Amino acid sequence: MKLYNFFRSGTSHRLRIALNLKGIATDYVAVDLRVDEQQGDAFKSVNPQQMVPALDTGEQVLIQSPAIIEWLEEKHPTPALLPAGVDDRARVRALAALVGCDIHPLNNRRVLQTLRQQFGANENTINAWCATWISAGFDAYEALIAADTRRGHFSFGDTPTLADVYLIPQVESARRFKVDMARWPLISAIDAACNALEAFQKAAPTAQPDAN
Repeated sequence: MKLYNFFRSGTSHRLRIALNLKGIATDYVAVDLRVDEQQGDAFKSVNPQQMVPALDTGEQVLIQSPAIIEWLEEKHPTPALLPAGVDDRARVRALAALVGCDIHPLNNRRVLQTLRQQFGANENTINAWCATWISAGFDAYEALIAADTRRGHFSFGDTPTLADVYLIPQVESARRFKVDMARWPLISAIDAACNALEAFQKAAPTAQPDAN
């Protein structure tokens, strides 16, 4: 399989984590968003939406990280990224969606480039914009996990789940936009627990071949 991605992309990062947790190796194909390589004809033929990540399975090209991760969970069910119980699965999906739907889209490259190019936002303004939405989302995430009496070392229990797959790239992004993580001690502890695992270490942006 070929994984088209960019080292600093949060959606690429979460997919790399999921693949590593499942023990699935892929050929790494870098798409350099810094020079808008995703807008070229070569990548458009891979993904008409011109966004990363994309996973070429050899039989089809899958796009959109939530869909790809769901495909991985169904195609390779062990180790599971979702708990067994239907209520617990809903809780984990909600935590993942809090990040994937309510934080990340407001801080992705397309939005930030629009703020820069159409509205003249400087980097201090960009950082403040990102901090606003990250902080609102992390406040809610922290409250939800604090209220869980069964909370373990991770977002849910004592093994990584889909929630952690989404959370850790967003923590990485928060640091990049100079957000002080001391405000969320539980999230910070989960981040430390995840980053002690090889699957997360190997998925980190700085560990990718296109990082510099």
